[in-house]
Amino acid sequence: MQNNTFIVLSDSGLPTEDIYFLESAAPALRRQGATIERAVASRSFGAAWRHGRSFLHQYAGANLLLCRSLPLGWLRWLERHRQAFGYIGYLIDDDIGAAAHDTTLPPAYRKRMARVAKFQPRLMVLSNEVIACSDVLAERFRPHHPCVSVLTPPLIATLPMKTHFESSPSASAPWRIGFHGTRAHLDDLLNIAPALQAIQYTRDDTQLELMLGKHTPSALVELPNVLAPGPLPWHAFRSYQAKCHLHIGLAPLLNTPFNQGKSFIKFLDIAAMGGVGVYSNRYPYTDVVNDGINGLLVEDDPEAWQAAIEQLLNNPIATAKMAHQAAKDASEIGNPQRAINFWQARANQSNVNEGAS
Repeated sequence: MQNNTFIVLSDSGLPTEDIYFLESAAPALRRQGATIERAVASRSFGAAWRHGRSFLHQYAGANLLLCRSLPLGWLRWLERHRQAFGYIGYLIDDDIGAAAHDTTLPPAYRKRMARVAKFQPRLMVLSNEVIACSDVLAERFRPHHPCVSVLTPPLIATLPMKTHFESSPSASAPWRIGFHGTRAHLDDLLNIAPALQAIQYTRDDTQLELMLGKHTPSALVELPNVLAPGPLPWHAFRSYQAKCHLHIGLAPLLNTPFNQGKSFIKFLDIAAMGGVGVYSNRYPYTDVVNDGINGLLVEDDPEAWQAAIEQLLNNPIATAKMAHQAAKDASEIGNPQRAINFWQARANQSNVNEGAS
């Protein structure tokens, strides 16, 4: 098995795997001769050992990519057979430990993150390198691993045309304002709820979409012109994102330990839906948002959020200009070539090590 083979040993972390590797870097690496596959790690303990024999026969010598977590059976199997493989990278895009202890997060989510956090040290021991999505998250891992690198999120979506800005918003063709965060950001959304209430009660030319389904706060779902579709599976969301265009995207982010480890991926997501974003005035958004140029940075005060959203609504030409600039900047900071170079360097190093052995 040549070391230009990369196998994603997947615990169903599809967004992480696709964004940081499979849909950003992998197509170019395949054109350069690399073999890249995704192998699903079954959660059945017995299946890990049964499938492990086949996996070992097929992929001995390959480089492995682990994302966020691994079922316990597979973790134990890999610990036993670590020397059969080449480079192992551990890719992480959230502060799992902080999530497990954050009382503002949903209890079920905290419980799930606590299970992942329990085994994270063992995953790091297996890995040659920890790859984090932001500088802050990387710093949290550096005391625990000798090799920690940063790979910021690549843009894997095709940016849309901005034709939805060409017509004057009205009650029949309203401004589309969207929040597409997960339940982990429910408190962030609730903090700006008074701003959204004020806007939806006083205007008839705005439509607010909150993709939280049954978890949408009643104070918001009962507002005029609010849509609350349920969260979508990853690939369904990608299709939806490509077809559904926004004018304004909302990315509130309170100052919690869990949020501090976040990447700027919402900047890319909002650009992917054709919009301009309103962001909390803190890292990571302060790294990519030029206030008033490609988005707006706002403090944690609901009145400030209301003023920022109204600024965009009341100045459609300036807002469209910001959306165009946001798309241009998203293409630059999310250029997949950075991810291609990152993973190509790992493949090259693996080949050097193989030749020296």
